[in-house]
Amino acid sequence: MTKKINLKKLDKTNCQKLRFDEIAKSITERVDPNNTELKIYIGLEHLDPESIHIKRNGTRDDVKGQKLKCYPGDVIFGKRRAYQRKAAIVTQEGFCSAHSMVLRANPEVIEPKLFPFFLHSDQFMNRGIDISVGSLSPTINWGTLKKQEFLLPPKEQQAKLAELLWAMDEVIEKELLVLNKLETLLNSYIKQILTSHIKNEEKETIKVKSLFQTKWEQRSYPIGWKNILLKNAIQNTQNGFAEGKRDKNGVPQLRMNNVTRSSRIDLSSVAMIPSRKNINNYLINENDVMFCNTNSEDLVGKSIIADIQLKNFSFSNHFTRLRPKKNILLPKFLYIWLKYHFDIGLFESRCTRWIGQAAVQTESLLRLYIILPTVEEQKFVSEYVINLEKKIDQVFSKIEISKSLQKHLINKVF
Repeated sequence: MTKKINLKKLDKTNCQKLRFDEIAKSITERVDPNNTELKIYIGLEHLDPESIHIKRNGTRDDVKGQKLKCYPGDVIFGKRRAYQRKAAIVTQEGFCSAHSMVLRANPEVIEPKLFPFFLHSDQFMNRGIDISVGSLSPTINWGTLKKQEFLLPPKEQQAKLAELLWAMDEVIEKELLVLNKLETLLNSYIKQILTSHIKNEEKETIKVKSLFQTKWEQRSYPIGWKNILLKNAIQNTQNGFAEGKRDKNGVPQLRMNNVTRSSRIDLSSVAMIPSRKNINNYLINENDVMFCNTNSEDLVGKSIIADIQLKNFSFSNHFTRLRPKKNILLPKFLYIWLKYHFDIGLFESRCTRWIGQAAVQTESLLRLYIILPTVEEQKFVSEYVINLEKKIDQVFSKIEISKSLQKHLINKVF
């Protein structure tokens, strides 16, 4: 029987120092996508940061040029931009990006089931970042990586350690499954509202703009719903201001990094800026809708509805503050409308583009048409969505705690 391991008393003095090429080998078998029966392609875009699982893939039609072949049990490691911490287990025979390494554990020195977690340890990832070369797209060379030395726990302990880490991973995957189901339910509900109905109401045919606002069309909506210009439902708009100076005793400023792609507020890094005479004109109130007017093409248009944690924040010139006429448009419904159209790519399709940046001008935003249910129906929808989002946030918080614990365990082992 394998002796139970107490991580609190894990003694690293018994760890063995080994070169990386003793721990694993790099598989360099090449594949021509135009001359193979393999169907599964895995690019770096298919790998999630800090995850050992591959949950999506491309096909051979997506790529050109020679790629690396990979086999079940191998680990694909993103050697380019190692700071993204991408390393995941292959489950199907296929081929992957040449910007990655295909690594295969040496079972004589490391338990293969433990190997993926080793690659996600700070010991390995930080070393990978340190030895990367190049400024724009730093890359790890195998010739350098193979010479690096790492500490591994004793071989006789590794199977039990792998069992412990996989049990923690199973907890996270179950929580992610719940999260995905809730997010799918929310997105389906929002789509139903904005394209069809809330309940099974009697409908009428009205003239509306198409989803991407490119043409007029006849569609069925519940009787009483209105199709109006967004500008006629907005009471006040205000663009933010740019500020390069910092003042730790100043005013917090909402910036692009404080709003996630999934419309969550992220205050892990907040810029404090000097106050100014007219700062009250640029402060955020609870229930203000904040529209990200400038960002990369795929992120322009992401939006949030402000809660109490943003009270008295200012906001940068990358945001437009929207305050609707509450007698016809509730703030939460406006946020729901913006979120849906961001998710389907409306703002990306209509933005003005520069090199590395895109923008949706306020005037362009306000020229869009919005379908409006009655205020009472908007209130019903808002409360339903708020309750769903609360459940999503609770599960999301659980996942973050579980991931933090998993990371702590990995670094405890390695």
